Order: sequence, then structure tokens, then C-alpha cells
Amino acid sequence: MTASTAIDLNADLGEGFGRWRLTDDEQLLSVVTSANVACGFHAGDAATMRRVCAQAAERGVTIGAQVSYRDLAGFGRRAMEVPPAELAAEVAYQIGALEVFARAAGSRVAYVKPHGALYNRVVHDEVQARAVIDGVRLADASLPVLGLPGSRLLALAAEAGLPAVTEAFADRAYTDEGTLVPRGQDGAVVTDPDAVVERSVSLARSGSVVAHSGARIQVRARSLCLHGDTPGAVGLARRVRERLVAAGVRLEAFA
Repeated sequence: MTASTAIDLNADLGEGFGRWRLTDDEQLLSVVTSANVACGFHAGDAATMRRVCAQAAERGVTIGAQVSYRDLAGFGRRAMEVPPAELAAEVAYQIGALEVFARAAGSRVAYVKPHGALYNRVVHDEVQARAVIDGVRLADASLPVLGLPGSRLLALAAEAGLPAVTEAFADRAYTDEGTLVPRGQDGAVVTDPDAVVERSVSLARSGSVVAHSGARIQVRARSLCLHGDTPGAVGLARRVRERLVAAGVRLEAFA
């Protein structure tokens, strides 16, 4: 990846419920180019989805549906066994719910990204990955799918004729195989702000990052995820954006 290549900045937004809010949606929407909006299964509710879609549309930020296992209590991060037909229906249901509010705001759902345990599961699990793709096709057979490079999810998306978009994480540790270190392991989350900023530039400019083992691996991605549920998330996101621009990286949504 070269400096002239565009990179998208995405963040998980709308991750609240009722009076409780986890992410500073309004401030993050001034930084990112794409918003992964929670669709009510791991977080989010109707009022939150409507508010975030309206704010995203107002700022020209692309809206994506962040679909999850039905797991509000576990924030979508617990492993679950869901029959494929049921999972496909629930993925389509979440996309459809968000589409109502996106269109009401004068925009549309432009892509789909799994969340949490589902995101990690569909890296290797053929059956669950196919169920997610079936759900996306049921909702809109033209929607791009955002996921980990080399995942079964993206391979099946491409087979189904859906745009498969690769994603990287500057604040998550990688294995030598290019997968994410599970959150339960020490060092799974990169907490040093300076390291996150430098990893962001490396991913955007060279498509590489230092893995948990210390080895440098290739992680070529069209979109870079900035987590919004960590302390100081907004300030860090702004630093990442400023540093990328200073490094000559063009920021542009993929959808």
C-alpha cells in the first residue's frame, strides 16, 4: 500500500442502550469516514440508531450495519451456537432495522460488519460465515462486507458476488497468522496511544504491522478500525487521523 492509496477510518458507534451510552458518537463522527452502527443485538436501540444515523448523514459519514449475535448482556462478545438459518434471518433483521433509520436520515446502509464474537467466529467457521453472507444477501445482495483479511467471511462474500472489504486494527494485537489475539489474553489490546498512532500509519502506508510475537506481518486493508469504547478514544482517533493526513494518506470511505 502506498501513500497515494486511500484508507477508510471506521468506528463502532451507537453502542448504548436507553439512557446508557458507551461511545461518544457525535465526536467520533467528526473523525471517521464510516460508522459501524450497532443494530440492537449487542447494543443500540431504536432511538439510538435513529440519532446516530441522523448525525452520520449530516456529516457525510457512510453508515454500516454492525450485526451481532443476540447478546445484549454479553455485549456480543460471548461465544454462541446459533443455527445457520436463524443467524441468517437475524443478520437480515438487523440490517433492515438500521436501513429504516438510515433512509429516514436521507442516507442508506452501505455495508455490513459483524461484531465481537461473531466477527471472530466467521474468520474460520465456514457454516457461520455462510449464514452471515446469506443474511446479507437476504437484506441486500449488493452490500459490501467488511472483515478480516483471509477470513472465510470475505472469501464467501466474494464467491457470492458481494464486495469483500479488508479491515485492520491498530489497537489490537495480531498473531503471526494475521488473526487477532483473543481479548482474554494479555496484550490483546494495544493501550499505548503513541504505539496505536504509529501502527495506524504503518498499516496505511506499508500494509504491515508488528505482531504480538514481535515479527512484522502483512495486513493489507482498505479500512482501519478505531475503537470508540476505550478511555480517551476520541482524542486518540483525532491523533490517528491527523498523523495519517500528515503522512500523505488520503482518507476516503470505501462505500
